[in-house]
Amino acid sequence: MSDVNAVRKELQAHGQEHLLRFHDELDEPGRKALLEQIETLDLAELDELVERCVRRKPDYVPSGEILPPEIVSPRSADAAGQAELDKARARGEKLISQGKVAAFVVAGGQGTRLGYEGPKGCLEATPVVHKPLFQVFAEQILAARKRGGRPVPWYIMTSPANDVVTRAFFRQKNYFGMDPKDVMFFAQGTMPALSADGKVLLTDQGNLALSPNGHGGSLLALRKSGALEDMARRGVEYVSYFQVDNPLVRCVDPLFVGLHALRKAEMSAKALPKRDPMEKLGNFCLVDGKVQVIEYSDMPEELARQCGPDGRLRFSAGSIAIHVFSRSFVERLTAGGRCKLPYHRADKKVPCVDETGATVKPETPNAVKLEMFVFDAMPLAERTVILETRRSEEFSPIKNATGEDSLTSSLHDQVRRAAAWLEAAGVAVPRDADGQVAAAIEISPLFADSAEELKRKADPKLEIPVGGTVYIGSRGQTGTMKK
Repeated sequence: MSDVNAVRKELQAHGQEHLLRFHDELDEPGRKALLEQIETLDLAELDELVERCVRRKPDYVPSGEILPPEIVSPRSADAAGQAELDKARARGEKLISQGKVAAFVVAGGQGTRLGYEGPKGCLEATPVVHKPLFQVFAEQILAARKRGGRPVPWYIMTSPANDVVTRAFFRQKNYFGMDPKDVMFFAQGTMPALSADGKVLLTDQGNLALSPNGHGGSLLALRKSGALEDMARRGVEYVSYFQVDNPLVRCVDPLFVGLHALRKAEMSAKALPKRDPMEKLGNFCLVDGKVQVIEYSDMPEELARQCGPDGRLRFSAGSIAIHVFSRSFVERLTAGGRCKLPYHRADKKVPCVDETGATVKPETPNAVKLEMFVFDAMPLAERTVILETRRSEEFSPIKNATGEDSLTSSLHDQVRRAAAWLEAAGVAVPRDADGQVAAAIEISPLFADSAEELKRKADPKLEIPVGGTVYIGSRGQTGTMKK
């Protein structure tokens, strides 16, 4: 156990000695837990952040000229462009077959906002057989292994709140057929909530007010957990990053990985054409020759609405948190155990205890929370690539209980994509008078995880009954029944 007097002296040097105010009133396990939490704090870094982000409010809008960046289309109109895409896809497939690519999912969220108690990755989220999100991704990773002949290791960042439950869920599900040695879990880091004068808040007499340090903290977590060392040992050079709430994401995309490698990028991103100027997606921009993402809330409205001579939005590329990182880039960003990404400030209402130990439930924001955003790594990269993708192909997140970006909307989008893939393969899909798919359809990624693969494998004679449900399993076997 830590020497409480030494800890007290260290806290006094940084103006945080109040954290031990109730130490002597706690029982022995409580004292130990409090000291362990205090030891997780980087007090020197905290001093810097208090000056930079708490005592003043940072301006996140860049000062240089803001221009649209280059966006690569996945379908080129000219021969040279198509040749590069073909070469990139082949390069990506080769890298996967050589074991040089890993999958990395950020899965620290809970399903509370969805009305689901548990880790969001455990949510049943497919339209026919109701697979949990983790299974959707595991089957894609297994499919990549089957094609390439080499394991694709999977790194899963949990949170302190859901780490134990997530690990137990994987054991219960036998890792969805993956080798447990190829799955590595680690918890996201945390940051303390701070008062206006820079003091770390206590939620009660024996616990700091801690919260996740943002998805940008995932890069530091790769370092601190030993995941980067594990990747180096395996020979992994490229990391395919995605978030747990999007069942349409392609976890390991040969074209995306290959284009990243072919252009010698350090960080790459997928982008969507925005639905409208003010859609709540970060904006890919070019500032002083560097690609960066400006949050929708920070983007000047006159720029967001600006159109070119063709009438299209100049800043149309929206960020959807799908990336490829070079492992060497993450190593450089996190060298020395600190991450080079900036922290963003959010003013929040945080329940805490006052000097007497009484609980305070504020009605207005009383605290500053600090988070890192993963897209802030882009301007730190020597080279970047932005690949456009289609919303219908790769983006239908489950964020809300109802309405847009809900489980219901995502289920509909999954059915629409499956139907489009089948029709491209020559299979007749029933539709109603409005053109909507008149059946529930699901395709196992173990059979086909892209329209191109399904076109090679699907039986054009497959019959899909009106109002029925159809599941195409891992070997192409089809289960159908009418509702």
